[in-house]
Amino acid sequence: MKQEKINRINELAHKAKTAEGLTEDEKKEQAQLRLEYVNSFKANLVAQLNNTYIVRPDGTKEKLERKNNEKQ
Repeated sequence: MKQEKINRINELAHKAKTAEGLTEDEKKEQAQLRLEYVNSFKANLVAQLNNTYIVRPDGTKEKLERKNNEKQ
């Protein structure tokens, strides 16, 4: 996610805390940006875990496997 979008999320969060609050359009924009941020965060985490290896005490490396019973 680009820094401009993260800055916009923060701007909307600060404005929401003021007495002025957010307009309906701003609330929709905030929800969309937050969803995009969460999805980006999840994708980055999955990518990092896909490149994670466990080093056993004997020095062998084993790729971290995905659990079958969990959502992606």
